[in-house]
Amino acid sequence: MPRTNFKELLDAGVHFGHLKRKWNPAMAPYIFMERNGIHIIDLEKTVSKIDEAASAIKHIAKSGKKVLFVATKKQAKEIVAEKVKAVNMPYVTERWPGGMLTNFPTIRKAVKKMSSIDKMATDGTFTNLSKRERLQVTRQRAKLEKNLGSIADLTRLPSALFIVDVSKEHIAVKEARRLGIPVFAMVDTNSDPSEIDFPIPANDDASKSISLIVGILCQAIEEGLSERKIEKDKEPLQKEKKSKGPEAKAASATLSDHTSDDEDYDDDAEEDTDDTDNDDYSSEEKENSGSMYDDDEE
Repeated sequence: MPRTNFKELLDAGVHFGHLKRKWNPAMAPYIFMERNGIHIIDLEKTVSKIDEAASAIKHIAKSGKKVLFVATKKQAKEIVAEKVKAVNMPYVTERWPGGMLTNFPTIRKAVKKMSSIDKMATDGTFTNLSKRERLQVTRQRAKLEKNLGSIADLTRLPSALFIVDVSKEHIAVKEARRLGIPVFAMVDTNSDPSEIDFPIPANDDASKSISLIVGILCQAIEEGLSERKIEKDKEPLQKEKKSKGPEAKAASATLSDHTSDDEDYDDDAEEDTDDTDNDDYSSEEKENSGSMYDDDEE
């Protein structure tokens, strides 16, 4: 079953592209028609591309990997931050720091610097600084928090990127391509989809359009995470069964040994019973035969 439908996309304004003079010829397969000088996106293709992207991103989340969301344009910042926080994924909504992926160790140092400032505030070192030094450190901490606070938990390179505007975030796309990281993106009629692994032809300027598509992909991530949790909960039970397997086999073997001994014992008892019956029968025969002999003598 598709994750969205034609009407839902139409209501959100996903079909509106850019002016004809601003189009990128590589987007021709995803354009339905032109009206009043504006290109209209083919929503049937958008539906199939959303399903394809959602399936792939769900698989990434299920395997326990991270997806980095990038949306630095004004109308997408708050939407992405709100929806992505709910699924506990990293995101960049301020300026894209150059070398974020290609120079990742340096970015990690900046994040560690932020945590060391927090440590200074808790262990009392902060109080020993002068007022001017405290002000400088506080400003530095605020700047780091603004630019890198959302990726503080990103300890390694992300397994995928989701980008809202490919033209605006071209540096992020280039870095991901260089490192072989798959890119999911909302691609408008003025963008080049050839460099994107999972392009979603859609209006990347309208807040409703951004909210709908980001929401669908976040829902797919949530499904992947919940499935991963269910599988993890099952693992201890499977391990218990495996560990109990040899013990159960040994117990059944012991039980079968005892059962066979009891059966042997019962067979012996039956044999003794049969012998006794035969002895009784023979003694009776003897008595009868004796009485018959006596009658003959008389």
